[in-house]
Amino acid sequence: MSTVIEQPVEARLVAAAPRMPSIPATLHYDRRDPFAVRMTFPAPATLEGVDVCWTFSRELLAAGMTAAEGHGDVRVRPYGYDRTVLEFHAPEGTAVVHVRSGELRRFLEATAELVPVGLEHLQLDLDQQLAELMRDAC
Repeated sequence: MSTVIEQPVEARLVAAAPRMPSIPATLHYDRRDPFAVRMTFPAPATLEGVDVCWTFSRELLAAGMTAAEGHGDVRVRPYGYDRTVLEFHAPEGTAVVHVRSGELRRFLEATAELVPVGLEHLQLDLDQQLAELMRDAC
């Protein structure tokens, strides 16, 4: 069984101009890091001209689809009938994107099939991770 789920999504960048250009993004989930979701934007879609990856909790993404969630670098909230807003805050500025809620729901359903919500801790091998940490400390 695969340990990784990747799903392309169409994000709409909210800008000062009335037209919101579409930008490609990829949602990524790995059962080896069962609490986290990554959203990657390719280099052409970023100001820096390099791939940008944001990591945040799966729980934040799920909760933010029904009510505003997040107080740090990543914030998520519903918008209208079938949109979800993701805000990414960095020292360089804030990026605000809209994603179809249906795409996010499909992604979250796939992650829940791979690692059921509430059972993430069963995926962690704390002994191995501690051994790796101790090896790196030497």
